Amino acid sequence: MKILMVLTSHDKLGATGEKTGFWLEEFASPYYVFKDAGAEVTLASPLGGQPPLDPKSDAPDFQTEATHRFKADGAAQKVLSSTLKLAEVSAADFDAVFYPGGHGPLWDLAEDPSSIALIEAKLAAGKPVAAVCHAPGVLRHPKTSDGTSVVQGKTVTGFTNSEEEAVGLTKVVPFLVEDMLKQNGGKYSKQGDWEPHVVSDGLLITGQNPASSEPAAKALLEKLS
Repeated sequence: MKILMVLTSHDKLGATGEKTGFWLEEFASPYYVFKDAGAEVTLASPLGGQPPLDPKSDAPDFQTEATHRFKADGAAQKVLSSTLKLAEVSAADFDAVFYPGGHGPLWDLAEDPSSIALIEAKLAAGKPVAAVCHAPGVLRHPKTSDGTSVVQGKTVTGFTNSEEEAVGLTKVVPFLVEDMLKQNGGKYSKQGDWEPHVVSDGLLITGQNPASSEPAAKALLEKLS
């Protein structure tokens, strides 16, 4: 079982002067869910190398068992520091792909031609694609063979407008995940702010927020089994 995890390379939070990147919990929890299940995990990002960590996700309030485990795991840190360049990765080499969130993906992965092609290739090949929190933003442009959005008619979730408002970034992000999924014809589903919520529809698995990262990873494993 080979799983590709795709992380952002984008570290600027719009014009705020603040940093962003990937959300630690949304990488660490799924990473260990996959590793503990015996999966072979490969990491990639648009620029390769060390992906930027959203500094807010490193705050004490947001630490979990998985993030503590990661901080004590030198081997995992080394793997994260040397992600492959996404453009050089072959979709055919993997059974599934998982996108951790953080605000970064809204700027780079949502528009990245290699990411768009990867998602289209995986779904066309009957392989699952999972994304959590802001990462469902990567579903903005991929199309099916008949030219419709891959989320059209699918039940999906992702970071809610009210959650974005709560963190004060509604006017900063390039687009709102909830609005985009609806505009692309997705049947958008959500729970209360910050509550875990995962939706699986066909080959698409989406999670609403950081609390949804571990259940989203488990849902992907179920799909693969």
